[in-house]
Amino acid sequence: MQHCFTYGSLMCEDIMSAVTGARSRFVAASLDGYRRQPVRGQAYPGMVPATEACVPGVLYLDLPASAWLRLDRFEGEEYERRQVVVRLQDGRTETAWTYVFRPGYAARLVDGEWEFERFLRTGKARFTAQYVDSDALEGDGPA
Repeated sequence: MQHCFTYGSLMCEDIMSAVTGARSRFVAASLDGYRRQPVRGQAYPGMVPATEACVPGVLYLDLPASAWLRLDRFEGEEYERRQVVVRLQDGRTETAWTYVFRPGYAARLVDGEWEFERFLRTGKARFTAQYVDSDALEGDGPA
């Protein structure tokens, strides 16, 4: 059982549980030393190392082993799983896995900050139809 820090579409509990096939407890968290940016033509973001930056997100606690293969497949080749230390709202820290955008795909990132609230308003329905309600869970999907 290990924790997973999410910062994009997987912050939505319904999407996360559809992808992982499991429901997990979750708490708000943030990750220092990274930034999240929009991916060109997509509703989801990519996260890359960035000094002096911080990414807000959701920490899913104690994911079952069966969730990780599903997450790896869903994230696809654009992302690599990396272990990080996240900060909880009460100041405590936890070690977790997260998915970082691979440097080889950096040209797909758009300048600026990806906004979760905008995703909820304008991108979630399209994202869900494209990657969650389709066969994408069996193949490669995005973060």
